[in-house]
This record gives sequence, C-alpha cells and structure tokens, in this order.
Amino acid sequence: MTGSSIYQPGMIVKHPTQPEWGLGQVQSTVGGKVTVNFRDVGKVVIDEMRVNLLVVSFN
Repeated sequence: MTGSSIYQPGMIVKHPTQPEWGLGQVQSTVGGKVTVNFRDVGKVVIDEMRVNLLVVSFN
C-alpha cells in the first residue's frame, strides 16, 4: 500500500465507466495500482492515474 493513494483496503467503490461490474471492495494499493474485488467480475487491477473510482463507503 502506498501512502499517496486515496484508496484504502476495505473501501467499497464503483468503476465510473463499468457500472455492470457492480460494487467492489478495495483489496490493496501498490505503486499506483488498486486491486478491487468486484461483485460481478472478480478481482481487477486498476491504474489509479487512469481511472478515478467512485467511493461508496469507507468500511
């Protein structure tokens, strides 16, 4: 996990251009990459410099 990421493990997020993926839970953040376990597609690694995930809750 990097100190500069706004995403923290446990956060519930949505992908802004992939609403069909459903809600996802942040698993980890390393080197600008966020691993999210989405309910409907499983684990996806997202480059946080390219995609601004929408935070739903701060579990």
